[in-house]
This record gives sequence, structure tokens and C-alpha cells, in this order.
Amino acid sequence: MGARILIVDDSPIIRQCLRRLLGGHSGWEVCGEAGDGEDAVSKAQQLTPDVVVLDFLMPRLNGIEAARQIARCSSRSRILLCTICFSSQLVDLARNAGITGALSKEDLNQVISGIETLLRGGTFFAASNSSASLRRSSADQS
Repeated sequence: MGARILIVDDSPIIRQCLRRLLGGHSGWEVCGEAGDGEDAVSKAQQLTPDVVVLDFLMPRLNGIEAARQIARCSSRSRILLCTICFSSQLVDLARNAGITGALSKEDLNQVISGIETLLRGGTFFAASNSSASLRRSSADQS
């Protein structure tokens, strides 16, 4: 069975772009979508995805709070924060919330690499701009 991915973003256009991008990857299935943090938690419990691609700024529950709840109720799901508000401070909050990867929406081309890394058990925290290098866990560097 392939990897199951839940896409969470309050923008239908971003969700559609991500669905198209991820749908072209062999062995991956977009198992669901959510448009806010509360729906993300509910769908993560219901669908038990392997990876949740999660926005930060959303109605009803932001991405950090949603991630905390998802980590408690769906502990096997890996979370990739994908946000326009990317900063080192947000990355610190993300790590403390159980998020295993983060990148800027300006670097959506890194989503595939991020998901692949998370599925291998690594972490994926992109630098604050696309020209900077990625920091990955030692487990991923072997």
C-alpha cells in the first residue's frame, strides 16, 4: 500500500495545486483535504494519513495547535508545515509541537523532497530561502 497524504490549507487553490503535485507521484494517494485546523484534526483521526501537509495560518485552529492535537490522536502521522509565514521562530514552535518538517510556500517545489524524507523517518526543515541548504536529521543522511 502506498503513502496516504492529507492536505490542509484554507486556500482551495493551494489545496488544488498540492493535490495535482502530489497526485503525480507514483505510490502516493491524497486521502483527504481540510480547510481549517479543526477539520484537520478530525480528518487526521478518521483517515490516519502517513503524512499531513499543514498550513500555519488557518481559521478555527492554527497549524501549530492542530499539529499538537494531531500528534496526540494520530501519533503515526508525520507532519510537514507548509506556510507563507516561514521563520526560524516558527520552526522552533513547529518542532516543539511535534511537526517533523517545515518549508515556505515560496518553495513548494520542495514538498516532494520533504514528504519523501518524512516517509523515510527523517526530518525536513528547509532554510528560510530557497538558495540556502536544508537541515536534515542524521538518520536521513545515511
